[in-house]
Amino acid sequence: MIRTTRRTFTISMLALLAACGKPQQPSKFQRYSGPPITQVQVNKGQRRMHLFSGSTPVRSYDISLGNQPVGHKQFSGDGKTPEGVYYIDRFNPRSAFHLSVGISYPNPNDRAFAEQYGMDPGGDIFIHGRGPQGNNLFPRQRDWTAGCIAVTDEEIQEIYAMLMPGTPVVIYP
Repeated sequence: MIRTTRRTFTISMLALLAACGKPQQPSKFQRYSGPPITQVQVNKGQRRMHLFSGSTPVRSYDISLGNQPVGHKQFSGDGKTPEGVYYIDRFNPRSAFHLSVGISYPNPNDRAFAEQYGMDPGGDIFIHGRGPQGNNLFPRQRDWTAGCIAVTDEEIQEIYAMLMPGTPVVIYP
């Protein structure tokens, strides 16, 4: 009986020590306790995105754009990043590109324009990380998305924590 108890105790202790030695994966979800982000501004020409609280810039990021970066997105598959005023409308914690934050493209004007040509305006425009797909398929390309705005995986973790639904996103040429 004592031998069984001692053996059980020894095995339990070894299992506990083994579990303590495993490095934990850091969470991709962060907390943000700074000033509220009231607007996102994207300057496509400079490949920069700025997060503002009121009129004060809080953070800025280098970005990648759609694989056809010049001009406003008009149709599905055109590879362009939209231009204009949109809003943060969703969050995707299971994105193929690490994390992603949805932008409300297409707006009613975008839909009407595409409709008059009998075309689909497209959709699923996000601010996202690179994730394994971006790193593996487009390791050195500057503009590689299908129309989204991409940052590093570490940066999207920060951005994901900072933004709230309804935050305006102004995208300049």
